[in-house]
Amino acid sequence: MVERFPPPEQQKPPLGTGNTLFRLAGIGVLVVTAAVSLAYVGGYLDPHRLTPARLVDGLEHNNGVHPGFRRNHSKGVCVAGYFESNGNAAPFSSAEVFSPTRTPVEGRFALPTGNPYSPDSAVPLRSMALRFTQANGQQWRTGMNAMPVFPVSTPEAFYELMQAQAPDPATGKPDPAKPAAFFASHPESAAFLAWVKTAKPSASYATETYTSVNAFYLINAGGERQAVRWKMVPVDQPTVASPPPDAKDYLEPDLDGRLASGPLRWDLMITLAEPGDPVSDASKQWPGERRVVNAGTLVIDSTQPQVDGDCRDINFDPLVLPAGIAGSEDPLLAARSAAYAASYQRRTGEVDQLPKTTAPVSEKKS
Repeated sequence: MVERFPPPEQQKPPLGTGNTLFRLAGIGVLVVTAAVSLAYVGGYLDPHRLTPARLVDGLEHNNGVHPGFRRNHSKGVCVAGYFESNGNAAPFSSAEVFSPTRTPVEGRFALPTGNPYSPDSAVPLRSMALRFTQANGQQWRTGMNAMPVFPVSTPEAFYELMQAQAPDPATGKPDPAKPAAFFASHPESAAFLAWVKTAKPSASYATETYTSVNAFYLINAGGERQAVRWKMVPVDQPTVASPPPDAKDYLEPDLDGRLASGPLRWDLMITLAEPGDPVSDASKQWPGERRVVNAGTLVIDSTQPQVDGDCRDINFDPLVLPAGIAGSEDPLLAARSAAYAASYQRRTGEVDQLPKTTAPVSEKKS
């Protein structure tokens, strides 16, 4: 059984200016960085087919081992704020977070790579992970990415994709023919590949829309279940900036600069599935005409360095859910949960515990 509320993690080494992750050309690099987001959070896999350890081993093989850091989404920044519910989702879920109340939130923005020294331009994806802590003590944890759909539908296909993207020992780089062959045999990836063709690295975490990709169930007081997906949509369309010329690290400074002018806000938009919509397949999108409920506003008002900030101690397991929210039958959810639990166990034993500071880099209260 996976431990849902693990003890505080050990100190992570500071981010530095070490070797940068090489920039792959074409679809290959975009696909692998999106696909490895599968390993973001911890749970259960059938050990006779694929184990969490093998998934994490694959990440380490492809990205290198960086002691003390997360095996994926290893470069990021801690954030904090609150969620202001408007009560619109309360008819669908008994979760306290959806009642007309304010819930404290801790979270993390990150770059979906396994190398903490990657330049911010290395991949087109950005991620948002959040922990909502209800007044009754129950938590809701969620990991989201700035992409509309996942490339594959099963953990086994994801592992095959990782293998296709593994560096060739002779060159140190992936063989571009292997991912091409993989996608030729996995037509379910068509929607993802269509998105990849237009994806470009954003210059700001603040301008991105972050989606759950996987489906979940909302359960109301009467026991009725509603399949949903959700996304965080930036409020007031914040100004889109261009990456600074030749800059390696610009996402965190941009975030601090924006927070110096006031809090940042995202609306939590929940899409309601209809009968027949694919609930257990993250590679398939739902029709655009589905009903969408605005459940409230996420407000981010402060940051902390990830090496000693509050988010360092959080396992953003997507199956840590309060009463009123449940995971769907999507096999990727259990895989995400299990792989991150394995990653968590490794990184917490790699460095000595050091004094932890809590002073934020920037803080602006609303």
